[in-house]
Amino acid sequence: MRIGIFPNCKKKDSKKILDKVIAFLTERHSDIFIPLNMAKLFGYEIFATDNILKTNIDVGLSIGGDGTLLGVCRLLAPHNIPVCGINIGNLGFLADIEVSELTNKLQKILTGNYKIEQRLMLAGYLKKDNALKLAGYAVNDIVLTSTGVARMIGLELELDSYKVADYRADGLIVSTATGSTAYSLSAGGPIINPKVKVLLVTPICPHTFYVRPMIINETEQINITVKNTSQQVSLTFDGQDICPIGPDEQVMICKAPFMAKIIKFDDKNYYKILLNKLIRSDTNADNQ
Repeated sequence: MRIGIFPNCKKKDSKKILDKVIAFLTERHSDIFIPLNMAKLFGYEIFATDNILKTNIDVGLSIGGDGTLLGVCRLLAPHNIPVCGINIGNLGFLADIEVSELTNKLQKILTGNYKIEQRLMLAGYLKKDNALKLAGYAVNDIVLTSTGVARMIGLELELDSYKVADYRADGLIVSTATGSTAYSLSAGGPIINPKVKVLLVTPICPHTFYVRPMIINETEQINITVKNTSQQVSLTFDGQDICPIGPDEQVMICKAPFMAKIIKFDDKNYYKILLNKLIRSDTNADNQ
């Protein structure tokens, strides 16, 4: 099996886990590939590649938290490559392998004893003079906010070319069901099982009482116009990639033309993970 490994360069335990993963995989004669900058940082130049997309890997393996896995998904999803995450972060809704079960789960990957969940992804575009320009893709969410002083912005929202709302808010979150437990949840959005193929539109602190989160069909096209503001406004993809919105540019968000493929195991249950993670999150907050 040809495996691409993506360790988080900022996590203090990444090197230790990477050492264990490489030792396990080399003993079983797997082909290992690591992006060049990461390989140099961790001392594994022997496995380095300057273009991992040309190595024909079978699986991508992220070492970090959900954020690390999201970045790898955005990279590999257009190429139909499944991704599995080793969780060394705090909250792991997506990264399915805990450190305590590392060797057991890696063996299951090598023997094909896993399932692949297809997760809806978002595509964000900028529109000006009837021309569309791709801004980026997201697994969790695309968020529109101002990038300067924290002030409300005017927004016009259209769904399938029908005007739904005209209001002021701190911003707007468009998320998948997978992303319903991320930023949208903090902004008052509902929790949605990721197997449900819908989109979620959640305003951030709207200054209008009737504006509330909306669950819409996955096929609907979302158009957003920023109105009457001199502030710099931008789109953020999965909280990681940022794209500024230029003057007179509209935003169009829709379902991406491909799905994220995330490796899962039969001993994991979504609702059990959800309960454990939310309880852990509350406990950590209380202890801070």
